[in-house]
Amino acid sequence: MNFGQAIEALKQGKKVARAGWNGKGMYLYLADGELLTKEIGDGSYPFVDSIVIKTADDKYCIGWLASQTDMLAEDWVTVE
Repeated sequence: MNFGQAIEALKQGKKVARAGWNGKGMYLYLADGELLTKEIGDGSYPFVDSIVIKTADDKYCIGWLASQTDMLAEDWVTVE
């Protein structure tokens, strides 16, 4: 699927990844901003809904940004 379809899948609560990514086990998901604020916020800055990436080394990065290559790619897939 393309990037627009991947974004729509995220909005539906699905996890997505690129077939072309080198790292195993990497995927994106959409995190709820209210939950992020409650769980990790200190009250000084409310989180908004954010795309999170699970990295190949089992870390989570809030606020993933797509590259131009990611946005133009047609190899997006949903993952379990």
